[in-house]
Amino acid sequence: MKLIQKPLRYIKGIGPKKEELLKKIGIYNIKDLLYYFPFRYEDRRNFKKIKELVDGEFCVIKGKVLARNFRKIPYFVKNTHIRSIFNILFEDESGIIDCVWFNQPYLVDIIKVGDNLIIYGKVTKTGNKLQLVCPEYEKSDNDENFLNLGRIVGIYKLTSSLTQKFLRKLIFNTLENAKKELIDPLPFDIRKEKNFPNVIKSLEQMHFPSSLKEAQIARERFIFEELFFAQVLVYLRKANRRMQKTVSIKVEPRVLEKVKNNLGFSLTSSQSKAIFEIINDLSKPFPMHRLLQGEVGCGKTVVVSFAIAATCFCGFQVAFMVPTEILAYQHKDTLERILKGFGFKIEVLVSSFGTRKIKQIKKDLEDGKIDIIIGTHALIQEEVKFKNLALVIIDEQHKFGVAQRALLPKKGINPHCLIMSATPIPRSLALSLYGDLELSVIRELPFGRIKPKTILYSENDREKVYEFLESKLKENRQVYIIYPVIEETEEQDLKSLEAMHEKIKNRFFKFTVGKLYSSLPQEEKINTIKEFIENKINILVSTTVVEVGMNIENATVMVVENPERFGLAQLHQLRGRIQRSNHQPYFILIGKEDYPMNAKKRLEIITKIDDGFKIAEEDLILRGPGDLFGLSQHGFPDLNIANPIRDLEILKEARLYAYRVIKSDPYLNLPQHKCIAEYLNFWFKKSTK
Repeated sequence: MKLIQKPLRYIKGIGPKKEELLKKIGIYNIKDLLYYFPFRYEDRRNFKKIKELVDGEFCVIKGKVLARNFRKIPYFVKNTHIRSIFNILFEDESGIIDCVWFNQPYLVDIIKVGDNLIIYGKVTKTGNKLQLVCPEYEKSDNDENFLNLGRIVGIYKLTSSLTQKFLRKLIFNTLENAKKELIDPLPFDIRKEKNFPNVIKSLEQMHFPSSLKEAQIARERFIFEELFFAQVLVYLRKANRRMQKTVSIKVEPRVLEKVKNNLGFSLTSSQSKAIFEIINDLSKPFPMHRLLQGEVGCGKTVVVSFAIAATCFCGFQVAFMVPTEILAYQHKDTLERILKGFGFKIEVLVSSFGTRKIKQIKKDLEDGKIDIIIGTHALIQEEVKFKNLALVIIDEQHKFGVAQRALLPKKGINPHCLIMSATPIPRSLALSLYGDLELSVIRELPFGRIKPKTILYSENDREKVYEFLESKLKENRQVYIIYPVIEETEEQDLKSLEAMHEKIKNRFFKFTVGKLYSSLPQEEKINTIKEFIENKINILVSTTVVEVGMNIENATVMVVENPERFGLAQLHQLRGRIQRSNHQPYFILIGKEDYPMNAKKRLEIITKIDDGFKIAEEDLILRGPGDLFGLSQHGFPDLNIANPIRDLEILKEARLYAYRVIKSDPYLNLPQHKCIAEYLNFWFKKSTK
């Protein structure tokens, strides 16, 4: 085992306790330690004289301990967490200053009268005198290299039981010992083109920079490195898929024409383009792997219905995985209408079915009696088998885990895979993050759709909102009232929703009020939705279970309670539920008078912007890319320093370099690419432990 791959216990001075503390901050081996970078730097080179010190500034001073004092605080003294105080009088040729440390009694054995020290800290005015409270210190007559003072110093994110001084020394000593074994993962020709220093110099400048400029150069190198390897993996996956064989589906033009005639409306130009791209993919001898993204309500299900018809007409099966049972039934109704006259057998498979029904559906799937199966995660159960699965569709794919998404395609022999998402992301970012996916985008909404009016009200305006709802209900419109039950395991949240339901029933006693949340019995949920569709329920008090799959044209008003508890993308998804007809939709938010700053920004954005792609950009800026489409992919090196949003230009460049490498050497066999293969092998071994 190479030194950099060894666990932390191989480092001198690291026992079981220290090892556990380091694991808490994500450091498991020597390479993790070396790549644990500072999140900011402090310039501690500016030495000052004591007489020059100013209240509130950080300073570095050099001098001698003139006197010291230590006292303990008795335990019977209450209302204080201070148990000991250690003071020194510190002098240089210009003056004297008091330094004080709390709850650090061990300093009595370390700092003595006459010691020469370098001290760094913030100057504080106490009464009429200046003081340094709990400053960092270093003995200036020590022969060791000063890692903490008199230089630019990195500041690391730590747990309370670790110190900056300890980590700096640990990294310094480990880096010195590892220098001979460190192999640069970036090929020499790329480093030369980019003018990047080698890995050893870059690590030295990241942890112990000689200047802020050198630290920035090293940081850019490691940002590029992380994004480069993420892109190499993307292109390797894409190349691997191109080498796989699958069924080539010969699409009959008359099939597509029949689906068009069943629609009863014209396709948008984006829909037509997406259909062409998908049908073209299905005809190829290697598996399609395409992302279809677009606005809420833009007609993605209509687009995939063409692919489903083409596949089933050729005698193959289609599996359609969705995140909720409600959405499964919604898609079944939609597909039965669009595929009318084809004679395809369409079934739903969800975990709430009885044992006998599930067993029969599984048998029919294996016998090939079911052409199209729509279901939740129940589809990926080991016992579910297909006769000839050729197309897998995953809707709202970010709601499934990475492992779940990977299981369904394994049910067939390299089936074509089409992924749908109503969470738009900018094209350049989507291509860079998901370069292994072909991309189809639907931008326009169907003809006749009206943009919703989004209005933010305070709690004081509640009655005004209710009067408006009453006026719309009298026009025979229907209303959603969304309540923020974030976790349905939280009993208090559900009690609050029940209380809201009762309150709305009492206020709107002339109308029918229903309730909906995911933990309701399945039969009750289905009946509630059916009655809402049939306008037997006028107001539906619900959780975000309606976020996907509810397509009720007459429901044109939505009220969201406590909107600050929702994410920006989720609010936009909810708003899409009422944008289904040619009636004016209203999206009403009722919240508090004061919000946290982040919530305030989200609500400002949702009230001013209705373009999903622009909202996605703002959302990514606010929350970062961490949960974007499940960005944390199994087997990918973690992005410790890079941020695909902030570093988009570097990401684009890294993508080009990765493409160049894999195009010329898809198996990474060339000598100059050996370092890439070794680096990836290290990460794959680590990710499978």
